[in-house]
Amino acid sequence: MAEPSKVIHVRNVGHEISENDLLQVFQPFGVITKLVMLRAKNQALIQMQDIPSAVNALQFYANVQPSIRGRNVYVQFSSHPELTTMDQNSQGRGDEPNRILLVTIHHMLYPITVEVLHQVFFPHGFVEKIVTFQKSAGFQALIQYQTRQSAVAARTTLQGRNIYDGCCQLDIQFSNLDELQVNFNNERSRDFTNPNLPSEQKGRSSQPGYGDAGGVYGMQPSGARGVAFPQMANAAAIAAAFGGGLPPGISGTNDRCTVLVSNLNPERVDEDKLFNLFSIYGNIVRIKLLRNKPDHALVQMGDGFQAELAVHFLKGAMLFGKRLEVNFSKHPNITQGADTHEYMNSNLNRFNRNAAKNYRYCCSPTKIIHLSSLPQDVTDEEIVTHMEEHGPIVNTKVFEMNGKKQALVMFDNEELATEALVCKHASSLGGSIIRISFSQLQTI
Repeated sequence: MAEPSKVIHVRNVGHEISENDLLQVFQPFGVITKLVMLRAKNQALIQMQDIPSAVNALQFYANVQPSIRGRNVYVQFSSHPELTTMDQNSQGRGDEPNRILLVTIHHMLYPITVEVLHQVFFPHGFVEKIVTFQKSAGFQALIQYQTRQSAVAARTTLQGRNIYDGCCQLDIQFSNLDELQVNFNNERSRDFTNPNLPSEQKGRSSQPGYGDAGGVYGMQPSGARGVAFPQMANAAAIAAAFGGGLPPGISGTNDRCTVLVSNLNPERVDEDKLFNLFSIYGNIVRIKLLRNKPDHALVQMGDGFQAELAVHFLKGAMLFGKRLEVNFSKHPNITQGADTHEYMNSNLNRFNRNAAKNYRYCCSPTKIIHLSSLPQDVTDEEIVTHMEEHGPIVNTKVFEMNGKKQALVMFDNEELATEALVCKHASSLGGSIIRISFSQLQTI
């Protein structure tokens, strides 16, 4: 086996497998900083944030055969210690000069908008158009100059430089596009030759404005830093979890902490079951079942970002035969009383430790649940016995990671897996209090 590297080499990557498919397979083990698809060879290179993340992924897949869209893929350490711009250029024109630049932002701890990019790139020539987007490789932008000479000058000057002090590093290559199509002038895209374009409808932007992000490279005093994620109490953990960006559909600007859940099954739901479900997305302060509306409940999360994650990922989820309605409440918080359950000091709140890892695991309910804190001598049969009352189990896998027993359990559908999670998280198995979350793997 090759020496450990933070770059993972993936083979047998068929044309039906997308970048997002690979992202889902490796993202549970850490932040992915670069991803290169080698389509001609049916291979891919994935760079994790650090070597331990890559080691954890390969240790896991030494026991579990990774399969994507029904195709087995094979993983090993790459001989590359790190992916370079030259590796990434295999996807495009690379070093052939063009007036359109493809810019990837690494270590993006602060939000990057069209205005920020324009301030960075316009000193090198007239910028006609900018389009920004989020890809598995990170936050990217296409910048179209009026002339090829301006693009060459910008790349020569800015390649490898940081927009902000110590972060938001520019990785620039020439695009293989001939012309950018811009339909809206907003914080995601801009046509500087046509200021009369309409702005996109509110709520659709993946890069919402966060106010003044601070000075821009070349214009800021030494040591100045931007103001990032003002609504987020755990900004560092969030930035580490999502590589500086945010999941699609998450704005990061919500400041409402209380969530209203409706269409519950009142005969089967209680406060602890709601805690088990909502605590996947953040710490829980308190929960109140509404006695005058038995199928309604209020859940107060630790902060607005955690509440937004819960609303985004749980809206429409199935639980006990009911499709949940999850929305922000008009109440800023839940008043403590005899009819509220308090969870602020619960040691089962997941985000008091390893917050970045728990943010990274946030997703909508899936068919596969991940069990941890298991007894060291636990067997597949014991896990099946513990879980099978919630529905047919398709497959299980017990494995060891970092010396600790863990397991994956795959149910027939997402609803059964959700029921098992809300009923069995924090239950006792073989004398151990087990912890359960949703797995982002597609199969076992």
